Amino acid sequence: MEEIEHRSLSINGLTMHVAETGRGPIILFLHGFPECWYTWRHQMVFFASRGYRAVAPDLRGFADTTGAPASDPSKFTTLHVAGDLVALIDAVAAAPDDGGKVFVVGHDWGAVMAWALCLYRPDKVKALVNLSVPFSRRNPNRKPIETLRSVYGDEYYICRFQEPGKIEQEFSQIGTKNVLKKILTYRNPGPLHLPKSKAFSDTETSLPPWLSDEDVNYYVSKYDATGFTGALNYYRALDMNWELTGAWSKGEIKVAVKFIVGDLDLTYNSPGTKEYIHNGGFKKDVPMLKEVVVMKDVAHFIHQEKPDEVNANILSFFNSYSSSYYCSAL
Repeated sequence: MEEIEHRSLSINGLTMHVAETGRGPIILFLHGFPECWYTWRHQMVFFASRGYRAVAPDLRGFADTTGAPASDPSKFTTLHVAGDLVALIDAVAAAPDDGGKVFVVGHDWGAVMAWALCLYRPDKVKALVNLSVPFSRRNPNRKPIETLRSVYGDEYYICRFQEPGKIEQEFSQIGTKNVLKKILTYRNPGPLHLPKSKAFSDTETSLPPWLSDEDVNYYVSKYDATGFTGALNYYRALDMNWELTGAWSKGEIKVAVKFIVGDLDLTYNSPGTKEYIHNGGFKKDVPMLKEVVVMKDVAHFIHQEKPDEVNANILSFFNSYSSSYYCSAL
């Protein structure tokens, strides 16, 4: 097994924690909520053994990356995070063979930020594989939170995350480990609602075979140390993203893309999403979309639940864009 190394880099005003392993073309792995670099443990070892260099940062506000003011959600927009990623790419992809460009894999918020990176700076990305969250074109007529409230109601999880401090207090009462277990094992294809009376029930949560108690405890150690506020600020910056990105309202993703999603994923089952993905809207906004893979009986945390299948899909796609030198070594 390849050893995963850890270091801290001065990136865009942050001290960014980065996990990395392997040698070869760089794959930048971008995590979501409620996770950190560790969510990519299966992918990092796999790709390092196949001639790639796997690089997985903790995004701003998460785990061991410090420097972003958790008290200010406006510092967690897609523009801020894309700026972090460009600076990170410049730092790790400086070798002539890299040409200042990397492959990118994103999931959940990591997918949102990967779409943003490709929209703002497509020159930094060789090809993209995004998991779970499709591209979402900006609606010029309505802010995101207003739209989500009208569709799902005030107890929808993103709406519940808006008031600073409120959900953090509830999570503290429930316990970090219980919160993480409830979210990471969520398999209901319907929307996630967190009742105001109590965000999560007291029922015991059994862990699936793909998620060990050791895995959960790693996440717990990070959220116990930092709290949830930095991560929740991504949700609190949704309307700010809308205000700042009018210039990209009709922008297209001009990077080669493969999209993978589970058929039980709550994002895939949200109103209009299947139609958007399969009836032409997705391809219109992402004209270099090469393939959509829908995995059966798989929920949101797809790369942890089915790592072998996800790894194979990513590998076949990136191999077609890698140099013959590295491909011949596989």
